Amino acid sequence: MSANSASTTETAEPKSSGFRIPKVPFWAQIVAGLVLGVVLGWITRSYDVAWLYTTLDKVGHIFVQLLKLAVAPLVFFAILVSITNLRKVNNAARLATRTLLWFMITSLIAVAIGLAIGLITNPGSGTGLTPKDGLKPEHAGSWLDFLTGIVPTDVITPFTELNVLQIVFMAAVAGIAALKLGEKAQPILTLSESVLELLQKALWWVIRLAPLGTVGLIGYAIADYGWDLIGKYATFTADVYIGCALVLFGVYPLLLATVAKVSPVQFFKGAWPAIQLAFVSRSSVGTMPVTQKVTERLGVPKEYASFAVPFGATTKMDGCAAIYPSLAAIFIAQIFDVQLGVGDYVLIAFVSVIGSAATAGLTGATVMLTLTLSTLGLPLEGVGLLMAIDPILDMMRTATNVAGQALVPVIVSAREKILDLGKYNTASASPVDEIEVVEEEPARVPVAA
Repeated sequence: MSANSASTTETAEPKSSGFRIPKVPFWAQIVAGLVLGVVLGWITRSYDVAWLYTTLDKVGHIFVQLLKLAVAPLVFFAILVSITNLRKVNNAARLATRTLLWFMITSLIAVAIGLAIGLITNPGSGTGLTPKDGLKPEHAGSWLDFLTGIVPTDVITPFTELNVLQIVFMAAVAGIAALKLGEKAQPILTLSESVLELLQKALWWVIRLAPLGTVGLIGYAIADYGWDLIGKYATFTADVYIGCALVLFGVYPLLLATVAKVSPVQFFKGAWPAIQLAFVSRSSVGTMPVTQKVTERLGVPKEYASFAVPFGATTKMDGCAAIYPSLAAIFIAQIFDVQLGVGDYVLIAFVSVIGSAATAGLTGATVMLTLTLSTLGLPLEGVGLLMAIDPILDMMRTATNVAGQALVPVIVSAREKILDLGKYNTASASPVDEIEVVEEEPARVPVAA
């Protein structure tokens, strides 16, 4: 018996010590995609490689389209389920109010930083750009459109045209109605939870393609726009990145340390997979499943996180709706030689806080920018000045958005004494694959029970 055991051990030994291909962490895959994208983009532009230009364009476009494909149903069912999940949370109304309050506070801080940087650096000066370089957008946001556009004319169009604000409205109405119906609505809630899990599973597959999408998106941006264009917008681009970095690595850690009284380093260790995916995908809604997972991993109760994160993914935009429009307004005013006063800066802050839902969590922030410009009376042609550089800016903006969407639930949970400090203090910067395997599987047990 012992001899057999020994021989079994000896024969098994070589198998366990055999060569295995090491698993590449998700962050390393993203970095590799960024580097490869820059190299391929440079080659494409330098040597005018037409087929490579087309390939990069298609790869990036398909990745973004796959993300957008899930946006409409994902937002609807996520908001519906998140509202009904509030019934499981004590002091739900208080938590929702605190969440909205902190959304507004952090947005005000972000817009103040954006305005300060813009006033100090004068990003529109010395660019060589003129009003003639501008192009009026086909669609512009206005307060009337924003207010009247919340209510859809039918239930199909918001899904086909990806009007996220209208989808949120319908989901909120359905969720509140389900709460009022009580047990009668249980079959619908069960179906909604199942559909949401199905959508999130499908979106995980898309998320795993992010390194490949990175190659296409970055490569195409370099090949199409080139370094010369970036040079024209050097000050403005630096302002956006510096402003977002100050919020991301300055304001957020300060709030975590002083208000939530938790370690900022631990927050970034836990939230990093969502932040890096947001940088690449440029979609808050597309990143939402990862954002929710990392938020739960940071110790935020699942019932509250399932409300706060979807709500934040459609309304909490410190990068796109606060820093960017404040800097863009100053930039465009300087190009068109329009003097802005104190009242205009107050209006920018107001639009940033109240109108941020108009950004809708999708790639780009054109709607929010047109809303800001129309409120200030600035020429909408200024939007055309920034369209070319927008993808480069949108990466950092979206990363800031998503970090804020994870930050606020942590702050509110810590203030309300419902944050699991044990989970928070042990959160690790595991790659996206590990989040899905480790975090998602156990979550099915209560549902099955």
